[in-house]
Amino acid sequence: MGKGRLEAFSDGVIAIIITIMVLEMKVPHGTDLAALRPLVPVFLSYVLSFVYLGIYWNNHHHMLQVTQRVDGGVLWANLHLLFWLSLVPFVTGWMGENHFAALPTALYGVVLLMAAIAYYILQLRIITCNGRESVLAKVVGADYKGKLSPVLYMLAIPAAFVHEWIAYTLYALVALVWLIPDPRIERAVTPRVKREAVGEG
Repeated sequence: MGKGRLEAFSDGVIAIIITIMVLEMKVPHGTDLAALRPLVPVFLSYVLSFVYLGIYWNNHHHMLQVTQRVDGGVLWANLHLLFWLSLVPFVTGWMGENHFAALPTALYGVVLLMAAIAYYILQLRIITCNGRESVLAKVVGADYKGKLSPVLYMLAIPAAFVHEWIAYTLYALVALVWLIPDPRIERAVTPRVKREAVGEG
């Protein structure tokens, strides 16, 4: 089964999620800088979530570039990931509007944790579909970043009830870890792109 429709559908859903999220930012009624002050937590939560969605889109794109085929299991695993990502606007808005209160900030971490687990399941399903000798299986390797992220989320969720900024800092730390796509995938993709450009792929 080809992967084109899966990629197109995923790109569309993530674009809609980002659009919904920015529409949740309400325009202030005042015209001075003081009117913007209440929006600072909303803006900070939006920036963090935008970065996260960008990371998921970027890594999802790279993962599918080294994927030869997909099956029904991959399609369902991808929908599972998109389900959790679709909840990002809700938890982003709740956290920002309530100035990073403990429960909304903790729930934000729960959604991030579940999205990370869903991405890992999708990755495993793609490897199963394409074989242990596939490019993705070889470049993923031990996947230290993939294992570190859920640990940091599980630390951040209870930390939100101690101090919300501890949780926010941990969420931002995970985002920083993932900002740069895996260079091993970049190296694996480049030769394929060159072959396709000259009509060999």
